[in-house]
Amino acid sequence: MIFTMFMEKVDKSIPKNVLGESLEECSTDPLTGWLRDGCCNTDENDHGIHTVCTKVTTEFLEWCKQDGNDLITPHPEYGFPGLKDGDRWCVCASSYARSLEAGKACPVYLKRTHENTLKLIPIEKLKKLAIDLS
Repeated sequence: MIFTMFMEKVDKSIPKNVLGESLEECSTDPLTGWLRDGCCNTDENDHGIHTVCTKVTTEFLEWCKQDGNDLITPHPEYGFPGLKDGDRWCVCASSYARSLEAGKACPVYLKRTHENTLKLIPIEKLKKLAIDLS
């Protein structure tokens, strides 16, 4: 009984991906994540829900900039190098959902995308752009 209670607590503290498995690292170069830990982890202060691990494309980056989120321009004062085609980055689930609607979404890594993403985007939509399913 005590072991079961312990395992339930441990299980809740390990971040999960959209497949229900342990969340994998998204990128450390450039360093990404709401917590800047390389993973698309989140917490109660992450109102943007930066949980979708993407492989950004030029088309997606240009769409983001047009949508009001310039991920291209470096901001060294915040440790942000600016993104380029092929970089992996944790993006906001709501922004990624809008990019899906606009037909501008980039590839996504499901094993590196936090389960909270599913509150905004159905797994079926994510699977269509997944690049880490075998």
